[in-house]
Amino acid sequence: MTERPGSMDSSVLPDSLDVPPEHALLVVDMKNYSHLPEAKMAPIRVDLDDIILNTVFPQSGLDDPRSREGAYRDTGDGAICVVPARDTARLVDPLLGHLNAALSRYDQTRLRGGYAIWVRVSVHVGPLSLPDHRGDAVNEACRLVDSQAVRQAMTAATKHGAYVAAVLSGPVFDRTVHAGRTPHLQQTHFLAAVARVEGKSFEQPCQLHVPGMAAETLQGYVTQLPSDADTVAADLPPAPAGSGTTMQFLGSMTDTNVIGSVGTYYHNSPGR
Repeated sequence: MTERPGSMDSSVLPDSLDVPPEHALLVVDMKNYSHLPEAKMAPIRVDLDDIILNTVFPQSGLDDPRSREGAYRDTGDGAICVVPARDTARLVDPLLGHLNAALSRYDQTRLRGGYAIWVRVSVHVGPLSLPDHRGDAVNEACRLVDSQAVRQAMTAATKHGAYVAAVLSGPVFDRTVHAGRTPHLQQTHFLAAVARVEGKSFEQPCQLHVPGMAAETLQGYVTQLPSDADTVAADLPPAPAGSGTTMQFLGSMTDTNVIGSVGTYYHNSPGR
């Protein structure tokens, strides 16, 4: 058979074009780690690793990521843990609750002059190859944990006696909380926000969670929230194809009458 001009044998395609398999990621970053006395840095990092890997992971039914090549990476002030995608829900529930409880116990039992540990945590899922971490998933998870929204959630946590501020990417929230795979956490325990990183071209919808804190309380600390128009649009299915109708409202999208009108119009649109 004569090969068509310009065609390429799939067997010689470079590996870089392959989509890596999906993995779930937990990124942990300590609050104010760089402000610690240098002599305290290493011991506290050892304590944090012990809490996460030897206590919280087993409690959550997760294998130690160090058992897989490239699945654990020390970032200096935290760590990146990679687990199979099937375990994504466990990284949310029960892990976040167990982590907060473990850090609370650590604070209560630390020696005089010791330091409490507060952490920002991101949970993400996406294509990632091991052990080289090829793929965008690690970069996105690190951007999430560094976002202004979760930093504001961290402020709320420290003021209300919590030790963990968590941010979930949209895919994680949809596949776990929204899908009903988190028995102790419901959608009302999360606050919709927008993850942005100063100086970086990064912006993604996300969900914030502080263990033990109501979303209404958390909202008082977070300014990186979706616009009302975005919230309404996200709650509605796509507009009917061929409807060809544009609506303009002069009322605020926080007005429940306006929001109701949008929904009523959509569901009564031709073709529905």
